[in-house]
Amino acid sequence: MSDYASLVTETRATLERIARDFSPAVFASSLAAEDMVLTDMILRAGLPIRIFTLETGRLHKETLDVLGRIKETYGHDVELYKPDAAAVDAYVSNHGLNAFYDSIDMRKECCRIRKVEPLNRALAGNKAWITGQRRAQSTTRAALDVQENDEAHGMTKFNPLADWSEQDVWNYLRTNGVPYNQLHDKGYPSIGCEPCTRAIQPGEDVRAGRWWWENPETKECGLHVVDGKLVRIKAVPVA
Repeated sequence: MSDYASLVTETRATLERIARDFSPAVFASSLAAEDMVLTDMILRAGLPIRIFTLETGRLHKETLDVLGRIKETYGHDVELYKPDAAAVDAYVSNHGLNAFYDSIDMRKECCRIRKVEPLNRALAGNKAWITGQRRAQSTTRAALDVQENDEAHGMTKFNPLADWSEQDVWNYLRTNGVPYNQLHDKGYPSIGCEPCTRAIQPGEDVRAGRWWWENPETKECGLHVVDGKLVRIKAVPVA
């Protein structure tokens, strides 16, 4: 495992390479701690990488507050992609506002409407996309690579923080005075939509608070799946 200083240097170099060789590229930010590391690196370096977030309509106030803090700190407006209103209305009318608690299928359909479809719109026309995923976040991400070939979206996918630990993330945020979601101070290491996220107890997995009523193997929203199944997309050797 690389030391912290090397991780920072390598990650900055990865972002610079993306901006140089994979333009146009976009960064899909959840506004969580990891994503604020990448936001800080991108904006401080003035890299031509567009930053967007999926405004699902069910986010915590604290998450939405991060948008204002980014604007205040960096003078930058994060782009918002929202779900199709008619699709949301149809889901709620047919199944109920909180039908995602009823079954995995209902939860995945809600995620598809509120997150996957808007993501596809946000990625359209780009050569690469960037995420803040880390291997240490969950069992479903243990085989994560820094650079992958995302055949489902027809582009290259980058996970520049794949090798980072949670301690590395917080070291960067605190050392550089980066704004972050205040829910992290309230026991939320992983943050999604408000009704699907809870604080965790000491010793629990960092993603235990996401869809806490499901088995760990199902805890993905569909943003990182292919044909409905969570699979690791093909790694691309980095020269």
